[in-house]
Amino acid sequence: MGIQLNPYLMSTDAKGQANFYVEALGGEILTLKTYGETPGTPEAIKDKVMHLAVKVAGSNMLMMSDTLEQTPVNTSISLALTYDNEEEAKEIYAKLGEGGEFKHPFEKQVWGEYYGDLVDKYGVTWMVTAP
Repeated sequence: MGIQLNPYLMSTDAKGQANFYVEALGGEILTLKTYGETPGTPEAIKDKVMHLAVKVAGSNMLMMSDTLEQTPVNTSISLALTYDNEEEAKEIYAKLGEGGEFKHPFEKQVWGEYYGDLVDKYGVTWMVTAP
């Protein structure tokens, strides 16, 4: 079966957030549609992102849109990244954490892998690991 699971993030600045992830993780914005592309859209939301697809960290896909109302930060979901080597993972951990909050330092854990987690400046929790 050709099934794929893609996180869909609601954002107060989807375009800025996607650009931050492209810069931190590598990748590219594949699709960006604004509400203004739909006939009859109110002027106040015409520049808001209706749908955005961004490929990051290899071939991983995130989808996003701007919120039209205040939404609470959801702390029950984390995005996990696993890298092949410690140095690359450590670099990504630092980049994703810029302007955010480092929760657990990236260091070797008792189970033998390197691990750290953080909340980025957009409120998304990331877990970064490496062997």
